[in-house]
Amino acid sequence: MTTTTNDRTIINEVTINAPLHLVWYAWTISERVAKWFAPDTVVEAVEGGAYELYFVPGNKTGMNTKGCKIIKLVEEKELQFTWKGPDQFESIMNSENELTTVNVSFEPVDTKSTKVIVEHKGFKEDVNWKEAFEWHQMAWSGVLSSLKSALENGEGSLCCQPLR
Repeated sequence: MTTTTNDRTIINEVTINAPLHLVWYAWTISERVAKWFAPDTVVEAVEGGAYELYFVPGNKTGMNTKGCKIIKLVEEKELQFTWKGPDQFESIMNSENELTTVNVSFEPVDTKSTKVIVEHKGFKEDVNWKEAFEWHQMAWSGVLSSLKSALENGEGSLCCQPLR
């Protein structure tokens, strides 16, 4: 897994030992997204459709991407959606005109493995965004590890779970 940053863009990539169509479904079918990303999801795999992740089961008011939408969808090639950060960054990045965007690209390596590239853009240069940027660098790394584990071993590790 590689993580790089370019100005205010986070770029993570991972190669998963799973065929392209299964990796694509893992991002675009609600029930499959819930196995490795967030326990409760609403994914409507059409442009303009919802891409909502609820990180705390039963909580529809906090720790979620409620209202986020799919901006671009190219079957088995690209998925782009708007993004809201966790509650601690709500004041800087969760209002409608401040949303960042996540672009996920899918590239078949061969018939049994797929490269996934996540580019998270829209972080501002200002000091208030520094912590949000660093948090998301760490989070995307964990998210892709969970995706890889879920598809290769059947055991995802859901992101952003509250400490118990």
